[in-house]
Formats: sequence, structure tokens, C-alpha cells
Amino acid sequence: MTIEWRYTTHPHLAVLSLAGFLGADAVARFDGAVGWVLARGAGPVVLDLTRLRGWSVGGQLAVAEAARRLAADGRPLELAAIPADGSLVPAGDHRPIPVHCDLPTALAAHARPDAPVEEPREWQSDDWPLAVRRPEPAARHA
Repeated sequence: MTIEWRYTTHPHLAVLSLAGFLGADAVARFDGAVGWVLARGAGPVVLDLTRLRGWSVGGQLAVAEAARRLAADGRPLELAAIPADGSLVPAGDHRPIPVHCDLPTALAAHARPDAPVEEPREWQSDDWPLAVRRPEPAARHA
């Protein structure tokens, strides 16, 4: 099982949401999603784990590495709704990663009353759980 992701821009921050299980077989896909984030937007990144069923130690290490990659680009990483099976403990060579109990709390922490109202932009992997599917063409019968 791999993960699915959705990237949404908000004024002054971005949200990378994950669904599935972040295990060893999903780390490359997660790294690709982080690359997508690095190529687009600016400011802090909230990693929304609301739909994540769990993560392995390798998945947790991948999140810590993503925090380092984003920090190198001047983009701090914060977590929202970590899986119930444990919290992320980054290596001692990185500052602690802020953790919010859920995504609305994380967004509220960054709310700016003077922020311009912008329509969020969104990208997602093909099988994101909330993706709107186009109906399949009707089968033709000969």
C-alpha cells in the first residue's frame, strides 16, 4: 500500500495532505510529493496527516528528512493530526517540528486578518480519496 497526496496553497502557507500508510514502500512517493511542494509556493508547510492510517519508523524518518529539505529552502514544516501510534521524534540535529492536534488548528495558528482573500490552488495524486472522478465512458456493445 502506498500513499496518496494533495497539495493546497493558502495565503502565506501550504498544506500537504497524506492518505494511506507511510511505510517503506511509500517513502519514494512521499519524497516526490515534497519535491512538488518545493517547486511550488512559499512559506510554511503543514503536513496534514488526518487521513494517514499510520506510519512506520521509515516513514517517520522520511518526514524528518522532509523537514530538513524544506528548512534548507526556508520553509518550516509543521504537522497536523499525527497518527495515534506515536509522535515524530526528529534527530537531534534538527529543531523540533511543531505539532497541531488537527488541520483547522494549524490553519488558525497561521491566520492573518490582513491576508488577501485568494482562491486556494490544489494538486493531487490520481487516487486521492476526495478526488472527483470522471464517469467512465459507457461500454459499447456490438
